[in-house]
Order: sequence, then C-alpha cells, then structure tokens
Amino acid sequence: MLLTHILYKVPLLSTSGNMNVEVEQLTMDSRKAGPGRLFAAVRGTQTDGHRFIEKAVELGTAVILCEELPENRADDVTYVQVQDSSYALGLIAANFYDHPSKKLKLVGVTGTNGKTSTATLLFRLFRLRGYRVGLLSTVQNQIDETVIPATHTTPDTIALNELLSRMVQHGCSHCFMEVSSHSVVQHRIVGLHFAGGIFTNITHDHLDFHETFDNYIKAKKGFFDQLPASAFALTNLDDKRGLVMLQNTVAQKESYSLQTLGSFKGRIMSESLYGMQMEVDGREVWFKLTGRFNAYNLLAVYGAAVLLGEDREEVLTQLSVLPSPPGRFEMVIVSNKPVGIVDYAHTPDALQNVLETIAGLRQGNEQIITVVGCGGNRDAAKRPIMAEIACKYSDRVIMTSDNPRNEDPMAILEQMQAGVPPVAFKKTQTLADRRDAIFRAVEIAQPNDVILIAGKGHETYQEIKGVKHDFDDRKVLREAFQQSIAKK
Repeated sequence: MLLTHILYKVPLLSTSGNMNVEVEQLTMDSRKAGPGRLFAAVRGTQTDGHRFIEKAVELGTAVILCEELPENRADDVTYVQVQDSSYALGLIAANFYDHPSKKLKLVGVTGTNGKTSTATLLFRLFRLRGYRVGLLSTVQNQIDETVIPATHTTPDTIALNELLSRMVQHGCSHCFMEVSSHSVVQHRIVGLHFAGGIFTNITHDHLDFHETFDNYIKAKKGFFDQLPASAFALTNLDDKRGLVMLQNTVAQKESYSLQTLGSFKGRIMSESLYGMQMEVDGREVWFKLTGRFNAYNLLAVYGAAVLLGEDREEVLTQLSVLPSPPGRFEMVIVSNKPVGIVDYAHTPDALQNVLETIAGLRQGNEQIITVVGCGGNRDAAKRPIMAEIACKYSDRVIMTSDNPRNEDPMAILEQMQAGVPPVAFKKTQTLADRRDAIFRAVEIAQPNDVILIAGKGHETYQEIKGVKHDFDDRKVLREAFQQSIAKK
C-alpha cells in the first residue's frame, strides 16, 4: 500500500523522502525491520524505539515514523515526523489493514475485574447463537475455532488490526475484546471503531503504571470518551464510578444493576457452589455460574447481547448452559476430596469477592483454605491488603509465590505478611514454592473443606527471574488430590 494512503488523517509535523513508496509491513521491532517496511519508533515503558532507528535503517527499512528526526538521515529512506508515534501508529495500522473494526461489531470490555469473564461469555454466547466470532482476551485470542495464544490483555495496535483483519477474512460478524487501561493510555485502541463498550467495575490495581488511582480511573473513562454516537456504553450502575464512565461519552448510555433500576435489572434468588438462580428483567433463570461477581458479569453479557439486537428470551436460555471461563471460579473436583476452586483473583477486590462468595455458601463447619501470592514487578501496595483479606475470610491461609518475575519471592512474602493481623498469625503459613503450598493445602484439608487457589487462574506458567516455567494450578491441584488418594 502506498505510504500516502496509510497516512490518511494522520497529523504530521514533517516529512522527507519519497511519499509514494510502497509499504508492505508495519513493525515496532527494529529486528523485524527491512525493505518495504515501516518502522515505528515508539516510546515504551521499558525502552525508546528512537534508539533503534539507525539499526532499522541498516536493515533496509523504507519508512521511519518518529517523534524526533535523527541528525543523520539516509537519502533512500522516507522519514515521517509526528507529535506522538503511538497515536499515529494506531491510525496508520487501521488504514493499512483497511479498517477491519468497521467491518464487524467490535465490543470492548474494560474494568478492574470481570473483563475476561464478560468477553469470554459473550464470545461463547454468540458462537452458540450461530455466529462466527472473534475474541481478544487475557487468556487467549480466538478467531472462531482457531486459538491464538495471548501475550497481553490488549495486543499492540499492529497485532490488533492484523487479528481483526483475519477475523473479517474468516467471516466473523462480531469481536469481543478486553480493553486494558494500559492500552487506552498507550493509544493501542486508536483508530478502532467500536459498536459498544462495557464497564465492569474499578478497584485498586495497576498503580505501578498509572501512579495514582485518579489516573487509573481517567484511563478507563478514556475508552468511553472515544466511543462514537453509533455505539452503546453499558455501565455497572452499582459501582460508585459507573456513572463517571458515561459523563462525556456521546454513545447511547445504558446500565445494568443488582441494586437499583438500571436498563437491565437482576436479582440473586438462591445460590450454591454449583450455580445460582437469578431473576433477570422479570424472568427466572438458573445459571451454572455462581457468586455476586458472576451475577454482574452475566447481566453485562445479557445487556450487551440485547443491545446488539439479540432476543432476550433466547439469550437467557443459552446463557444458562454456559460454564465459567478457564481459571475463573473453576472447580476441581475429585471424589471424597475437598472442593477445589482455582481463580484468577489477583486484586484485593477480586479476592474478597471470591472468598465472600465461598463463605456465604458454607453449609456447616467446612474450612476455607486459601493459597495466595502476589506477582513481582507489579503494584506492591496491594500485597499486605491481599494477605489481610485472605486472613479475614479464610480458616487457613498459605502465602506463596505467584509470578515473582525479577523480584525475590521472600521479599514479596514479607510484604504480604505485614498485612496479617496479630490474631491471625497462627492460621497462616508461608511456603515460597507454589507447588509445595498447594500440596500442603490438600494435606491439611478435610473432605468437606473448600480449597481456593488464587492469583493465577488460567495461566499455565510461572515466571521466575525472567523465565517462564510450566505451571498450572489446576493440574497441580489434581496431582495433589491423586497423591492424597494414593497415600490412603
């Protein structure tokens, strides 16, 4: 495609070189630069792409997109200077792939908790309804039946448009995607056309990146501020910042609620570990999912489906048969053993939601045994809070490693221990090895107890010192159950 075509509506500061050069590929990675390619020098959190312009030129790159022009410029290279490379690249990528987001109904889901569950349930629901559908989520990206591993909650803008283009080519009519706060700030969704946006909730998270909670809220709100008038903006009315998300949007304003009168109203009638009975817009439905947090997810999915033109009765009927997404309140059950639950809860609010749900469903003297850790190189302020919440709602707590990444696991655990109330010390234990911690939980549990393994959910690896090792909480928990059986 001609460079002049992919620069359509891109605000330019200056250009030099052949503007009619053919561009065959876009990249932000200088190692993938070469003839016929446009290299975008983007300033990231870890490195500045401007440092690699010379390398990209050496590899024969045709076009350089940058904010600062290099002092020495090659005669056979076209330079395009912009105010913000990441913003410009969003528009360029959309132009390059011929605006795939306009050729399907793209719905974004943002919030601290519930993004993956809501997007995944929408994906499953619309496939069940006979559509070809795309999914962009923390767990995985999917083009109908084809699974593509996910590396970020929201892919970079080039990968995002490329995936959406493949969905269009495959005949997908809808795509449901998680929209992270990082992606909004880093302009990864610039140039995309959304048919709708969903807000789940907002609580303490990602302050290592956003620095203040106010910045975090503004990032989430920024997604709704960008929605067009043709889209819907569906918010959780029960979250105290739910209405804030709608303040400046020109999209159609809609809401869902368990407590007040929203556009889509629900009420939990009864629940167990294995499901719940809800009243949704006056209709009684049994769902396989349980817990108040899942009730909100289900309402968001139901509301979005109706706003996309689907029949209310049919949506509720089909929603009732869907199981939990991977690693979201996922049950691991072995005969005559405690109930095992694996959940991605890695924020204070998410952990409290899951533990409150389990505690509220106890029918006797069952113990709640919680295995929990906190990730390294992430928001450290929540570590003692996570430990405090685990102690408040659990009978036994085993603190362990999550993904320590480049931090010392014991240093993370020490920060968690600071949140343990003095009266709770006796019921806590610290085991840095996550496998040992899970096996220990099974060892001390009685048959009627409930074991919660929190923090990693669907993940199939553990990142230690920059290396990802195979590790799946669900598999390890099953191994621990089997070993327990073998010993008897």
